[in-house]
Amino acid sequence: MPLSDPDQRMLLHDVADRLNTVADHLPLPDQIRPDPALSEILDDEVRRLARLLGFLAGESAFRHRAAARSPARPTTLALASAAEPTGLALAALSSAVHHLGHLADLAHQAPGPARDRAITTEHQRLGDRLGDSRIYLARAAKHLRAAADTRTPPAATAVPSLSTTTTPSRSR
Repeated sequence: MPLSDPDQRMLLHDVADRLNTVADHLPLPDQIRPDPALSEILDDEVRRLARLLGFLAGESAFRHRAAARSPARPTTLALASAAEPTGLALAALSSAVHHLGHLADLAHQAPGPARDRAITTEHQRLGDRLGDSRIYLARAAKHLRAAADTRTPPAATAVPSLSTTTTPSRSR
């Protein structure tokens, strides 16, 4: 059964909210500490984002198959279009995990200027990838909200004005 226009708008806003929630859970550059807590955050958000990407792909495929029976093409296109920046956000988080791993490894190496430079570089790259992920998530959420907000709202039933209503005749 196809979703009504309000349901489709609500779906797009819900997915946008979920994307924004992932972005909100990512630490800001001044909050980045190469410790186990960051590993846990990345683990949680990579899983959450992977599920969202899977949902976008699955919902797009389902709606594409049902396109002949449903007028929901704009919703299908919006969900499919959000998959690209969501996938890029997931790739950026994957890269952040990689840089966090390098930071953990560097912590166990002998101190020295080369190690300090490498730590600074990896920390910067980690922050950049987390920032990239937030940017991609914001882009996907913005796209979904714009698609939801440009959908045609259902026509409201007009309440007849007093001047156009007929009053019953009192003549008998």
